[in-house]
Amino acid sequence: MKLYGAPMPAPNPRRVRMFLAELGVDVPETPVDLRKREHKSPEYREKNSLGQIPTLELDDGSTLSESVAICRYFQALHPEPALFGGTAFETAQVDMWIRRVEFIVMTPVGNFWRHAHPFTAPLLTQFKDFGESNREAYAGAQRWLDRELAAGSFIAGETFSMADICALSTVDFASWIGLPIAPEHTRLTDWHARVSARPSALA
Repeated sequence: MKLYGAPMPAPNPRRVRMFLAELGVDVPETPVDLRKREHKSPEYREKNSLGQIPTLELDDGSTLSESVAICRYFQALHPEPALFGGTAFETAQVDMWIRRVEFIVMTPVGNFWRHAHPFTAPLLTQFKDFGESNREAYAGAQRWLDRELAAGSFIAGETFSMADICALSTVDFASWIGLPIAPEHTRLTDWHARVSARPSALA
């Protein structure tokens, strides 16, 4: 099989690399050069019609895209550790938090990246005022997440999960584009240090 992705700071391929590292599964990543727009080439779009990364191509030529879906596939092949939860409730809780991270935390980060960052200016029509407005939206997401972390050491409770992987890749990408964690959010800062210390964070 082939795993198509891109190195840091691209957050979605990093999710899959971290997940595989936590499972102890080695799948070499085939790099896709985003700056050269290789992910938008006709050849790549045959594998992923949206021209996005990551994409997993199986030995029979079938493909999977979307980082969480790819991780679920590998979790089914390698059930331990159960990074999507071990019980019905835990699985639902992890799914809930993945959705929350993507909608509440990643959405303003993505909007800022697309519409306010100079790297993306040549690629699309930017609406700068809208892009900049997402600074406050992301600040609000940080405040909310900091409060929620009072309930446990990790995003979905007391156990490291796929929700933490999604959150770390998002928060680190946000910092890279100029949206760092505000220092007053001590629980969020402590969580970030905790998950960043895991070997998988280097993937």
